[in-house]
Amino acid sequence: MYRQGDILIMPVPEASVPPGLVSEPRDHKGRIVLALGEATGHAHALHGPGTLYPGYLHLPEGGRLVHEEHATIPLPKGWFRIIRQREYVPGSFRVVAD
Repeated sequence: MYRQGDILIMPVPEASVPPGLVSEPRDHKGRIVLALGEATGHAHALHGPGTLYPGYLHLPEGGRLVHEEHATIPLPKGWFRIIRQREYVPGSFRVVAD
């Protein structure tokens, strides 16, 4: 399990990945962006081979998760579940703003 700021990255077996996921596009810099900071504009991002799906990430060769305000995290090859930290606000929950 890996954490970078408000992002939790959990390795999962390929068999647990739901079928039929549609890949998400890379940003204009060619990065796989797991989360974009609403307050700072910084991004939790990866370069290189891989595919992001809603809630999942596939890295066929591993990768390096970078962010301007956090240490770089090396990730092994495989499938990962991506979870954004949430916080309680009266009556509901919201994604934590980075």
